[in-house]
Amino acid sequence: MSENSAPKIVAKGLEGVVATGTAISDVLGLEGKLLYRGYDIDELAGKVTYEETCHLLWEGNLPNAKQLAEMKRDLAGQRDLPKEVVDYILGAPKDAGPMDILRTCVSMLGLYDYGAVGAEQVVLNRQRQISLTAKIGVIAAYFHRARRGQSLPPIRRDLGEAAHFLYLLNGQEAGREAVATLDMAYVLHADHGMNASTFSARVCASTLTDIYSAISAAIGALKGPLHGGANEGVIHMLQQIGSLEKVDGWVKEQMKQKKKIMGIGHRVYKVLDPRAPHLKRMAEKLTAELGEPKWIQMSERIAHIMRTEKKLEANVDFYSATVYYSMGLPTDLFTPIFAVARMSGWTGHVLEQWSDNRLFRPASEYVGPALGRKVVPLSQR
Repeated sequence: MSENSAPKIVAKGLEGVVATGTAISDVLGLEGKLLYRGYDIDELAGKVTYEETCHLLWEGNLPNAKQLAEMKRDLAGQRDLPKEVVDYILGAPKDAGPMDILRTCVSMLGLYDYGAVGAEQVVLNRQRQISLTAKIGVIAAYFHRARRGQSLPPIRRDLGEAAHFLYLLNGQEAGREAVATLDMAYVLHADHGMNASTFSARVCASTLTDIYSAISAAIGALKGPLHGGANEGVIHMLQQIGSLEKVDGWVKEQMKQKKKIMGIGHRVYKVLDPRAPHLKRMAEKLTAELGEPKWIQMSERIAHIMRTEKKLEANVDFYSATVYYSMGLPTDLFTPIFAVARMSGWTGHVLEQWSDNRLFRPASEYVGPALGRKVVPLSQR
């Protein structure tokens, strides 16, 4: 037996394995509950802003008025990108994937933060936490405009995170309803237990590397279609189906071929994802206002079939795709928007990891040839 003589329990994908403790968030899969610092997501959604959620995740409590004003001021004050990063965005391939741009630019930010390595730099790491959370939306919006040959709007300090992102993206302030919708989506996506990207960030951070490396790892994990990339896949699925009357036949054919239905099912939740109803309500409202109800109607029919036939429920990606699409957001920015929201959770987990660090080093089950093979001379192979 390799590595040590103790018996091993093999859990492929680490399913059911408790790798560490966290006070930031908890996912209660059997109950369909998501908690941020003890608050049910249903208690937070629509009642607190993203900035309040950042304070909650990082400090453990919702802010008072003074603390919230400080949080807004600190975030707004850290939005400026280094000139070299802006130059890279302007010169990057126009057909590059937005998630690749996010990953590269976050890594680049570390080049202009000298001495970034070191978990003992508590104050500096808190500043980096704020800086990354403030800058990631700027990167995503600036790249979208740059690839379309549009000018880059100047940074503003008087707008909240969601409002500032939409302002940068469109070159003008968004309406109150659009801002409120995106802000709630940010709150719902801010953290989610030990998901793949958060775990990637914590594994990387456990080596005592710098925060930029850890967050770059998280972005790389989120890019995958089995994680954050699923929301983009949902809208492509709906576009492929085309109309409500084609849903039943399409879904049955997918099930016949044993293909995955994007946005349906979840690794942890065995009942309805608690974030899904909030996004569903937003999707219903937005599609009604736009006069394009077919997207939510198609989604609901798919969800009904999968619930009836496979006992599987919709997850957060299933409805967030329709919400973002109805807001006119570019499809390939759906996952970057997820990253913008999740930066608060990722950075919170990195700092929590460093507060009581132990290097992640799981064992593996060796399934190769048995010990005893002999080298055959090259001339006889």
